[in-house]
Amino acid sequence: MITAADRAADDFDVLIVGGGMVGASLACALAHRPLRIGVVESVSFGAAAQPSYDDRSIALAYGTRRIFEGMGLWREIAAAAAPIERIHVSDRGHFGATRLRADTCGFEALGYVVESRALGRVFAAALTALPGVELISPARVAAIEPAAERLRARIEQGAGTRTVTARLVVGADGAESSVRRWSGIGVQRAEYGQSALIANLTPEYPHRNVAYERFTDSGPLALLPMTDERCALVWTVRTEQCAAIQSLDDDAFLARLQGRFGGRLGRLLRVGARASYPLALVRARRYTAPRLALIGNAAHTLHPIAGQGFNLGLRDVAALAEVVCDALAAGRDIGAGDVLARYEQWRRRDQEHVLRATDGLVRLFSNDRAPLVLARTAGLLLVDLLPPAKRALMRRAMGLAGRQPRLARGLPP
Repeated sequence: MITAADRAADDFDVLIVGGGMVGASLACALAHRPLRIGVVESVSFGAAAQPSYDDRSIALAYGTRRIFEGMGLWREIAAAAAPIERIHVSDRGHFGATRLRADTCGFEALGYVVESRALGRVFAAALTALPGVELISPARVAAIEPAAERLRARIEQGAGTRTVTARLVVGADGAESSVRRWSGIGVQRAEYGQSALIANLTPEYPHRNVAYERFTDSGPLALLPMTDERCALVWTVRTEQCAAIQSLDDDAFLARLQGRFGGRLGRLLRVGARASYPLALVRARRYTAPRLALIGNAAHTLHPIAGQGFNLGLRDVAALAEVVCDALAAGRDIGAGDVLARYEQWRRRDQEHVLRATDGLVRLFSNDRAPLVLARTAGLLLVDLLPPAKRALMRRAMGLAGRQPRLARGLPP
């Protein structure tokens, strides 16, 4: 017999589908409010197979640091993070470069680089200590359907099935989001014909907290400063070449990479495990549906150029947390249509700007037609020579442009 207590245990205020970095961040952002939160994740939290916490490193914008400060998580993250104090942007084989420095804007860093697994450990410790959060893992949501002033989700966990309800369901389940599909939200998708090769490596010279973004004819190549004088590599290559490059032995791989990157860090000495993934622009046509919101890659998946993907998703978290907390404080239904409309309207401009900017950069710097080469060379030089343009670019890249939610000001939502 199902008791009232049993029903309460299966009734959530917020059900977050996807326990990766973005979904876990939302749970942490909301956890100190009087809300019952469920987090559904298909892989055991903290397991080596968890795809959100693999061997890649994540570039955190300065604005993302502020959001984590507002959640009370930054101190733990900072212990595993390396600051980006300068960024050097260049175009392989062509004249022109731009150099960005944090101190010209009065900041100690433009951003930070942290390994995904280190973030995973911080989130695991935080979520398991929060009394209002239930981790439902390993499990998968098999279906979502409307219920009276709720959404009903059927969760498959182990050999059994559990049915839960929630006033608000949040899709944080990645680019191939099942939540998005169940809600009937369509996507716009554009394949780049490129794949990203990722690895950690050790160069001959110290990186001095400089990040390098180098554009090549096959796509951008980034080396980001890490702890212990390592660098995180994100190397964009044509998809048809990816498997052959990834399968090279270490010496051949480093030699090929050296030819693309150059000698700014001396010889590239060692490389760790390599992985790759195909690149595409995926954009949800809407970010909300009745009692449902999309965040992170479920709403938008973009090219890793300029390292904006996770930071854009965390700004989704900060905005959604604020509109939910405002509704809660006003005694309103957190899943009401006008509450979610505020979230969508707030996020639309930032998301469109970043998606268009990253897509435009990829297409501009992957084309060697003479007029485009001249235009981008002139652009790099002008940005380097015009301080106002450089400051505006840095503030945008740091996630400090536009309306800032309370978390992005280091305040609770």
